Amino acid sequence: MSNAEVSSNDATVTASATNVDANLEVVVVPVSDVDRAKEFYGTLGWRLDADVITGDDFRLIQFTPPGSGCSIQFGTNLTSAMPGSATGLYLAVADIAAAREELIARGVEVGEVFHEGRPGARFDYGTTGRLSGPAADHRSYASFAWFSDPDGNGWLLQELTTRLPGRVDPDATSFASANDLASALRRAAAAHGEHEKRIGHADPDWPDWYSRYMVAERAGQELPT
Repeated sequence: MSNAEVSSNDATVTASATNVDANLEVVVVPVSDVDRAKEFYGTLGWRLDADVITGDDFRLIQFTPPGSGCSIQFGTNLTSAMPGSATGLYLAVADIAAAREELIARGVEVGEVFHEGRPGARFDYGTTGRLSGPAADHRSYASFAWFSDPDGNGWLLQELTTRLPGRVDPDATSFASANDLASALRRAAAAHGEHEKRIGHADPDWPDWYSRYMVAERAGQELPT
């Protein structure tokens, strides 16, 4: 994503319209060998939610990535899509290097971390337009790494530390995992160190400052100084 994209703050609704919560909770991934896919996604450390078999012609398996509010499903007679045709499935991570290293440790082949030299290069299955290494200053939304399941369904790791405005409710800020929280604490600690240099003394109210910083960063608001 980029700052050029439409923000939810730009949307308008009529006075009579009602916003109804609609949570995206499941994405169906087309696979050719259900047991092989189950073994692969289990290897990733994802939570197995269900493995339902009904008769000889229906099976549904559901996995959920750590900290994710959305799950995947695959199985028998779930979709008419060709196996391996799902691409550009995003996995937002707070630390792309750590996420990549964890997947590799689990035996997954993951491409090198890259950033885009031109818009859309993240979706190029060759190397055109991809520049090696993370984006400068680890700019949020801008660093990527690819991997795929045995059928070729493509997953895209995207490093996301600060969300664009309007993406997170500042009154309900949460972190997807202990690792995400730890990363946010480290960034707050580094920023707070600079804050103490500016004020010239130790800040006894550092927990309040950390909290304001972490909430503002998560919600894409102006950071405290």
